[in-house]
Amino acid sequence: MRPLTRSREDYLKALYALAPAPPTRAVGTTRLAAHLGVAPPSVTHMLGLLAAERLVTHTPRAGAQLTAAGRRRAIEIVRRHRILETFLVRVLGLDWSDVHEDAEVLEHHISERVLEAIDRLMDRPAEDPHGHPIPDRHGRLHRRALTPLASLPVGARATVREIRDRDRRRLAHWKQAGLVPGARVRMREVRALDDVFELEVEGRRLVTGSEGLDGVLVERPREGAHGG
Repeated sequence: MRPLTRSREDYLKALYALAPAPPTRAVGTTRLAAHLGVAPPSVTHMLGLLAAERLVTHTPRAGAQLTAAGRRRAIEIVRRHRILETFLVRVLGLDWSDVHEDAEVLEHHISERVLEAIDRLMDRPAEDPHGHPIPDRHGRLHRRALTPLASLPVGARATVREIRDRDRRRLAHWKQAGLVPGARVRMREVRALDDVFELEVEGRRLVTGSEGLDGVLVERPREGAHGG
């Protein structure tokens, strides 16, 4: 399999992040440019190159989608990133709010042999520090039925499963508030007109607005299950 440049890998991973589960809609150029922090003309040029390599399909003004081959490559990159984030936190002891950018750099340079050794050393973790499932060596990814925390009805209980954000300040805020994977939460009150949410997080009271919850995904107990 021919190695890809860092820029190509970043585009494939971005398309996967914006449209992870097939069947997917095309991702518009403007949206992709905003996600990557680049100018739309640069996106159009790169999508043309990736289309020529049969990693994406691209229709001007309609957007781009990963091909089956492109999706396989994107999942490989996601796997490297999530294993490396886990290694940086578990083994090197770095803070979970600071490892995204380090993993972004390392993921483009690590060999498959070293990645396999790291994965084996950590006993093949199923999730990264932010709760994202890590694809296995065959590209299989465990899917879960997750709900945005802000959508929980009053009185409902749930468990935080994933934190979806790359901003270190927001990650640090969530960690301080106790909104980390595995935390048990209960929605105590919602004042929609005031955009105020009052929650119980592991027994502690938390009052915040919807922006403070955006990106926190939870799993509700199955019907008939006994919650804590």
